[in-house]
Amino acid sequence: MFSELLSTSPVAALLGAAVGLVLGLTGAGGGIFAVPALVFGLGWGVPQAGPVALLAVGASAAVGSAHGLRAGLVRYRAATLMAVIGVCVAPLGTWMAQRLPERWLVGLFAIAMLIVAARMYQASRVAGGGKPSTNEASPDDAVLPACRLNPETGRLHWTRRVAGTLGIIGAVSGFASGLLGVGGGFVIVPALRRFTDISVHGVVATSLFVIALISAGTVAIAWWHGMHPGTQGWIFVAGAIVGMVLGRALAPHIAASRLQQIFSALMAVVALGMFAKAFWH
Repeated sequence: MFSELLSTSPVAALLGAAVGLVLGLTGAGGGIFAVPALVFGLGWGVPQAGPVALLAVGASAAVGSAHGLRAGLVRYRAATLMAVIGVCVAPLGTWMAQRLPERWLVGLFAIAMLIVAARMYQASRVAGGGKPSTNEASPDDAVLPACRLNPETGRLHWTRRVAGTLGIIGAVSGFASGLLGVGGGFVIVPALRRFTDISVHGVVATSLFVIALISAGTVAIAWWHGMHPGTQGWIFVAGAIVGMVLGRALAPHIAASRLQQIFSALMAVVALGMFAKAFWH
């Protein structure tokens, strides 16, 4: 058993570092790699991998969001609202995950990955000078998103519409966290880009902060119900934290559009592998 642990520990550390690196570079997408990394890399089942993946994503996101807090990029009121609602909704996702057959859970996860891959690739084409989407083609939509910053204070102008929009984003993210064991960045980042005029750096920093808060709440609930990561799980978590630090350091020096295209292609391949595991294994 000891020799088996020695042989798998470096794999767990490298897989965790890869997940943290993606999360640090993009603010989204890393969490959705965590479960496949544990399933394919360590041979875990999805129900076992979900809480540990969420712990790794939450811990690395907390480290990554610290820089955003120091730089004043995190919209902490919006993040807190999304996180509180997300934590309240997450147990519903966890309850459903425990009752779905594993093959359907894996299939849902693969569908989520394909959606994220498509959105990431589309965003990379727009950022890289490709054709803008129909939303961006409309000046009114571009100038007047649902949640707007006050030009005088630089803060969100809070209204019922703003609170409702952010609350829905938090609820969807929390449900995804409980159901699939992901941080929810694949929901938060595109939603904030679509419905707010917060800067890209502010969106990434706020997303990491929300992920950290939702993950902490969801993991606490799972821990209360008897979840323990084990030695391999903790090594995976430590690797994710190291990868996050490296990703945040490298992010300013790498072309985001090219990075997103590579990640979206990789994500699509992994999603197809998850489908194969679910229905042809």
